[in-house]
Amino acid sequence: MRSGRDRRSLEGQVALVTGGGRGIGHAISLELSGAGARVLVTGRSERELGEIVGEIVHAGGQARHLAGDVRDPLHAPAAVARAIDTWGRLDLVVANAGIAGNVAMGETGGPERAKDILDTNLFGAYLVFDAALAVIRGPGRLVAISSVLGKFGVGGQAAYCASKAGLHGLVRAVAAEVGGRGITCNAVCPGWVDTAMARARIAEIAVESKTTYEVAREEAAKGTPLGRFVEAEEVAALVAFLCSRAGDAVTGQALSVCGGATLFAG
Repeated sequence: MRSGRDRRSLEGQVALVTGGGRGIGHAISLELSGAGARVLVTGRSERELGEIVGEIVHAGGQARHLAGDVRDPLHAPAAVARAIDTWGRLDLVVANAGIAGNVAMGETGGPERAKDILDTNLFGAYLVFDAALAVIRGPGRLVAISSVLGKFGVGGQAAYCASKAGLHGLVRAVAAEVGGRGITCNAVCPGWVDTAMARARIAEIAVESKTTYEVAREEAAKGTPLGRFVEAEEVAALVAFLCSRAGDAVTGQALSVCGGATLFAG
C-alpha cells in the first residue's frame, strides 16, 4: 500500500468503486485515492459515503459519491455518467459491493434470499462492468472483489459460493472480450478479512457451533497457513497493483489474498 501511494502510480486516473463506504471497499477507495486516482464511491448508505469522501478530501484527494443499489439496472449507468460528468473520463472500476448470507438448501424463503445474494454479488458486478465498458476506450482496469468461497464450497453458502464463482467466469470472459482494447479484468479473492461482515459471520458460526465468538474466530484464523485474518488494506494493495502499470500483463485471473486458505484450491 505504501509504495503505491509514494509513486502516485494512478495519477490522473478516475476510479469507480461500488460498495466503497465500508469494509474492503472503504480501504480500496482510500488506497486508490492515495495512489493519485480521483474516486467515485457508490453504496447504499449516504452517511458512510459522505464519511469516505470526507476522508479522501481531507487527505488532499478528489472524491464524489452516489448512493444507490447495484441491483438496480439504472444505478450503474448513473454512476458511470457521474464520473464522466465530474472528471471527463473513467479508467478503473472495482466491483466490490456484496452481501453474505447463510441460506440452507430447501429452507423456507431460501430462494428469495439467494436471489438477493446472486443479484448483488454477481449481476451487480456485471451491470457496472457493462456500463463502464460503454465509455472506457482503453487502457483500463476492471476488478471484481470475489472470495475464497468462489474456489471451494461451504455448507449453507451455496448462493454466496455460486455468486463468487460466477465472478471468476465473468472476469475470464470479459478479459477475453476487451483485451484488444488494452483493458484488463481480474478478480481478487479475499479470505477472512477483519471487517464487520466477517465479524457477523463469525458470530453466526459461534452460535451454530455452540461456542464463543473468540473461539470461533481463533479457529477460523487457524485454518490458514499464516494463522491470521487478512487486513482490508492488504486486499486494497492488491487491487491497486492490478490497477497500476505494474499489472499491465495480468488479466483473466482470480487472485487470492487469503493467508494461504486456498493453498490446495487453485
